Amino acid sequence: MKNILIIMTVLSLLFSACGKDNYDQPTSTISGQVSYKGKPIGVRGTGEVVKLQLYQEGFELNAPVQVYVGQDGSFKSKIFDGKYKLIATNNNGPWLNSTDTVRFELKGSTTVNYEVTPYYTIENVKLSLDANQKLTSSFTINKVFDNASVNYYMLLVSRTAFVDDATNIFRKDYQDGKMEISLSEDLSQLKEVSGSGPLFARVGVRANAGDQAVYSEIIKIK
Repeated sequence: MKNILIIMTVLSLLFSACGKDNYDQPTSTISGQVSYKGKPIGVRGTGEVVKLQLYQEGFELNAPVQVYVGQDGSFKSKIFDGKYKLIATNNNGPWLNSTDTVRFELKGSTTVNYEVTPYYTIENVKLSLDANQKLTSSFTINKVFDNASVNYYMLLVSRTAFVDDATNIFRKDYQDGKMEISLSEDLSQLKEVSGSGPLFARVGVRANAGDQAVYSEIIKIK
């Protein structure tokens, strides 16, 4: 009798474990971009540091789904069908703290864009590397929020198409108060630059407010 009870207990545990493994996985998709006036906002894409939060209607007491924003401002997440609301994470990102809520109903897949007001935008970006490994750059910093102030702007180079303040082979910060920027840097001492692999560059601007920099598009310079 004792052996029968042990066998039944083991079988019960096995069936319970199998049940946990057989939960349906979400198959529906939400995708979109964080934008300002319809244009995507470039952010740091590594480390999952910029994120939105997704709540399912009727389940607000549950932990939100973290929706991580890629370096081009895009995001994508697999979730279940239902009614949702998308909000910004408090004090996260290179934009004004937002309380805007985007509500939508998901059935299969949907595209949802989240509009923000950045402290700054970056325009007219030019980046090039000449035969002597001299990197030149020019761009314009546009103030969007009147009370914003620039902490620093930066020039970044990476061996991969992921480029930000944490992922790079070259980074230089500048604090000169300029808004029309023209830069020239000698990269000939970097062995990665003289090698045969590709190189990518972008620029970023960090406001004194906010916890992240806003970034330009990524440009292949080699």
